[in-house]
Amino acid sequence: MKKASNSGKELPLRILRRPPSANGLPGIHHVISRTLKDLVCRYKTMSGFQVKRKGGWDTHGLPVELGVEKMLGITKEDIGKKISVAEYNETCRREVLKYKDKWDELTRRMGYWVDLKDPYITFESNYIESLWWILGELYKKGLLYESVSIQPYSPPPAQVSARTSSTNPAATRT
Repeated sequence: MKKASNSGKELPLRILRRPPSANGLPGIHHVISRTLKDLVCRYKTMSGFQVKRKGGWDTHGLPVELGVEKMLGITKEDIGKKISVAEYNETCRREVLKYKDKWDELTRRMGYWVDLKDPYITFESNYIESLWWILGELYKKGLLYESVSIQPYSPPPAQVSARTSSTNPAATRT
């Protein structure tokens, strides 16, 4: 991968992929989707593009929070009372990367070309701050607008759910 990535080609190409969540074990469907993504990146590399392959972890989402609440035997209302916000956040950070070693092993075994040494992790401050900066720039340019849309809502934690979270049975428990 290193030789192909540093081939001196002057045609940079950035392909953004949604990173997996490391709080669940990888399955065969991950192997299939990663293989297809890797084929595109390898093809572009062979076509003369310099394709950066940075690993990453999606660490946000209602399933993580619900899993931690269930593990600790608490509800959203207990955060800040029975457990500090800092303790809750630290538990979420630990649990969301619980299977990272399994993901790294699968990545190496399947020969997926991606940099595992310096991944981006969506709960890290530099990642979050970069998103806020981007939103600020879009706002300054008048590219953000207010609209009305229907959002999935999860009653127990009393919050809006991401579309991917709403397909998770734990996210819609009653």
